[in-house]
Amino acid sequence: MEKIIKLMRDVPAIRWTALVLLAFAMFCSYIFMDILSPIKDLMQSTRGWDSTAFGTMQGSETFLNVFIFFLIFAGIILDKMGVRFTAILSGVVMLVGAAINWYAVTDMFTGSGLEQWFTNNLNYIPGFDELGVSPFYEGMPASAKFSAVGFMIFGCGVEMAGITVSRGIVKWFKGREMALAMGSEMALARLGVATCMIFSPVFAKMGGNVDVSRSVAFGVILLIIALIMFIVYFFMDRKLDAQTGEAEEKDEPFKVKDIGAIFASRGFWIVALLCVLYYSAIFPFQKYAVNMLQCNLTFTPPAAGSFWASNMCIILQYLVMLAAAAAAFASNFSKKTLKTVLLAKAVVFLIIFCYMGYMRQSAETVFAVFPLLAVGITPIIGKYVDNKGKAASMLMIGSILLIVCHLTFAFVLPMFKESALGGILIAYITILVLGASFSLVPASLWPSVPKLVDNKVIGSAYALIFWIQNMGLWLFPLLIGKILDATNPDIVEALANKTITPEAAATSYNYIYPMLMLALLGVAALVLGLYLKAVDKKKGYGLEEPNIKK
Repeated sequence: MEKIIKLMRDVPAIRWTALVLLAFAMFCSYIFMDILSPIKDLMQSTRGWDSTAFGTMQGSETFLNVFIFFLIFAGIILDKMGVRFTAILSGVVMLVGAAINWYAVTDMFTGSGLEQWFTNNLNYIPGFDELGVSPFYEGMPASAKFSAVGFMIFGCGVEMAGITVSRGIVKWFKGREMALAMGSEMALARLGVATCMIFSPVFAKMGGNVDVSRSVAFGVILLIIALIMFIVYFFMDRKLDAQTGEAEEKDEPFKVKDIGAIFASRGFWIVALLCVLYYSAIFPFQKYAVNMLQCNLTFTPPAAGSFWASNMCIILQYLVMLAAAAAAFASNFSKKTLKTVLLAKAVVFLIIFCYMGYMRQSAETVFAVFPLLAVGITPIIGKYVDNKGKAASMLMIGSILLIVCHLTFAFVLPMFKESALGGILIAYITILVLGASFSLVPASLWPSVPKLVDNKVIGSAYALIFWIQNMGLWLFPLLIGKILDATNPDIVEALANKTITPEAAATSYNYIYPMLMLALLGVAALVLGLYLKAVDKKKGYGLEEPNIKK
């Protein structure tokens, strides 16, 4: 009788350890992705980046992925070279891009020959300018141009990491709790958003001397840690392949017709379009959310020297946030009595976190609550999809919540500008609900992709979805910036005439029109979600069926 060898992925502790390594690497990358978002006002006052420059630079993250088709190549590399090689490659690429991004906003770049070169060049890019998709423009600050170059390279790495992590989770969790794993990975990774919102302004303002490069340096250090996580995963994954006898490279060479087969799937296209609509209403918003709160609410900073203005308060608030997230996340894996206790603790910690944010009177701290409800809800949704199904229905619910939240930011929040408590309370509730709606996508649609395409081209399928999604992530940060300048001509004119300071201008924008645009994306996603459900019922893709077959 042959001895049955238990594979590493059959042991829950080991496969979840692999997930933690991947999730922590993405946690670090999410921090860097939004490292400048909570300090948009400082970028305008210290580096001369107006809303158009800020939006153009932020949108550059996905430029190479979309227009040079790097994400398509990334999918091919992933299918050909496997998860291990692509994970480490993505970590290295992210780090290189981040280092360039850091140098661009340092004082060393200011006044250098490189700054002069970027001032005089890249003002016209043949072809791209005619199409209106150039990542640079004449008059764009040199630091924003060079920073955009670094962000482009980082964007190649982070999106490559995204499809690699998705493929890695499929490899370790297929036939098991895959939706729960994907939802948990995204929930943990999105704590990076809160970490960024809390600490980026702290590093920028440290010691009373504003230096935005310190915030970026913080992100670079975390990306070094992310690379280490990928290296550790490399050895775990190689050991798994040694057990199974699977080759890391594919037996069959990549064929262009494989992409054709993916494109031929109507379900694939609906899912891809849903992702681009939904993510375009979230990620670009994150880059402007803090500034939107600064413009729509009145914040009175705590007295200098008080506990609420101290770094100790910031660290304590972050620890409270981690406690709330940990309790909410752990409740998903606990029995009924312990589950109730953990959820009660999570609620108490969440209330404390929000109270501390109110007392600190900072927009970035208010928005930091964004991922907390998602951390607790995403695994629940993932577990439900694994056992009950209803993935398409989940996205429709998320779209409705998305619409309501952006309309609240557009019309309700400005009404409470003079109400310190009322405005922040509405902001907290809306941001928490928005974060919860965001949790529906990774827990429901990403695990559905393997149901739509053949396993041998799943890496390419994820890459194509990310590529289509990246079109929105390139376009909408740019559009928000342009719309802000176009719908606030008085601020633009006052800045040109120097009748308003950059500091005052940065917190005086009217955000109604950008929020309306994002709400319309939610409407389009809702309509497409209804269509997906109808197509799934007709074609039998199984999107509404559970992932775990009993």
